[in-house]
Amino acid sequence: MRLPLTIADFEARAAELLEAGPLGYYAGGAGDEITLRDNVDGWRRLAIRPRTLVDCSLIDTRTTLLGRERRHPIVVAPTAFHRLATPDGERATARAAAATDTIFVLSTLATSGCAEVAAACPEGGARWFQLYVFKDRGVSRELVAMAAESGYEALVVTVDMPVLGVRERDLRSGFAVGEATAIPMVERGGGRGRMSMPDVVSLIDPALRWSDIEDLAAESGLPVIVKGVLAPEDARRARECGAAGVVVSNHGGRQLDTVLSGADALPPVAEEVGDEIDVLVDGGVRRGTDVLKALALGARAVLVGRPVLWGLAVGGEEGARRVLEILRGELETALALAGCPRASELDSSWVQRAPWAGSGAGHR
Repeated sequence: MRLPLTIADFEARAAELLEAGPLGYYAGGAGDEITLRDNVDGWRRLAIRPRTLVDCSLIDTRTTLLGRERRHPIVVAPTAFHRLATPDGERATARAAAATDTIFVLSTLATSGCAEVAAACPEGGARWFQLYVFKDRGVSRELVAMAAESGYEALVVTVDMPVLGVRERDLRSGFAVGEATAIPMVERGGGRGRMSMPDVVSLIDPALRWSDIEDLAAESGLPVIVKGVLAPEDARRARECGAAGVVVSNHGGRQLDTVLSGADALPPVAEEVGDEIDVLVDGGVRRGTDVLKALALGARAVLVGRPVLWGLAVGGEEGARRVLEILRGELETALALAGCPRASELDSSWVQRAPWAGSGAGHR
């Protein structure tokens, strides 16, 4: 199979292949989709400040997450319903991630079970488990125990969905997951049959509090990463509650429109807690240069969601693997051309606000 050359090419091809409902669900955002677009544009508003005459014969992309050295700073973000993109679903994604030394974060809304994905993942494949806390806390405790037993290294607790954002693409298409597509972990929480996103979110507890994060950190036996932080005050609170990290995230622009992009929210969060816990970021990462900029602004890693879905839709496991290879290859090139052969040595001196920022360049 001849696969597309760039992430943008994968996105365009996926738009041709996917049915309208799944495409709108994967691609869409909340409200007027201002934040959805700005997640991409936020990285484009930054310019790289290269150094010259630096020995770049060896490029080192390694980073440290949860106290362990990782070969590169790219993580597969938790995204839902992979079987709508490829028949093998999250099993294909897990294998693609393992083949590229990429951490895979399995969503609670996966169309494959926690243990099933673990069994499909090659030995040594790093995986984390993303948790939505259900109103039935017993089910949530059961999911945490399953993740621990199945070798997941960490819990990524999503905290920015007490209710569902206004996702107009899904409202227009009437998107729902059909009865033939199982959502195993949602079914444990009481979900049955054909399910729309409002049906799914109705099972999630809107009363989640900081004390719940503290309990999970103390009782789960796994490091807890809080996903959905945009304010430095919340990052500090996560640290105080025992979290091992935070993901600076606006849920891919899918929850509250007109909030900050990941690129804009990241620096103050990293400044507040970056020396104490791991800071990751997601939203709009489409190029290796975006990864470089995120590291320069204080992130230890980036999470990539939609590009992996485009890869799955176009080429299944092979397509997802190629997307991850493209991003890692572009990062290596960007580090060499920026004159920073070791990703761990990036800091804010490598970026500045771009002279074209605010001119409308890069907007779609």
